[in-house]
Amino acid sequence: MEGKVVLLDLWASTFAMRVRIALAEKGIKYESKEENLFNKSAFLLEMNPIHKKVPVLVHVGKPICESLVIVEYIDEVWHDRAPLPPSDPYQRSQARIFKYLSQEDVLIKGSKLYHNIYGTGRRVRTGKGEDKEIAKKELLEYLKTMEGKLGDKHFFGGDNIGFVDVALVPITS
Repeated sequence: MEGKVVLLDLWASTFAMRVRIALAEKGIKYESKEENLFNKSAFLLEMNPIHKKVPVLVHVGKPICESLVIVEYIDEVWHDRAPLPPSDPYQRSQARIFKYLSQEDVLIKGSKLYHNIYGTGRRVRTGKGEDKEIAKKELLEYLKTMEGKLGDKHFFGGDNIGFVDVALVPITS
């Protein structure tokens, strides 16, 4: 499906970076519109009226929001170009685990707060005292687990960059 592709973007956004990587891997030409998050454009507010943040992919005039949803959309629309998720159902299920671990929001289970990779990394960068030290240990465990899953491969997707790589690289680099 062809059509005009516009990415409402911010160069420093790790979430927008996911989308840029997916677009590059698929060889999709797009127009990038850099946003100022302190002075949001009317176009951004129109395309993402609920969260009012980047990235937003606008394809044939329709907005798609949330970086991992956008990456999945790109893969589905341009399915004939370098698929991002593994074709094997088991491998795809394992990729989804890392997808959930890479999301921005923290997960709540019962009354205990569980942090994901993104939230844990943020606690390492901005935390104080004991919480920061706990976050460092949690992040190291995440990274060790990821390293174990990666093994000797260059990419989580095997020989080629895949969905897990697109989801995790921007938030772990």
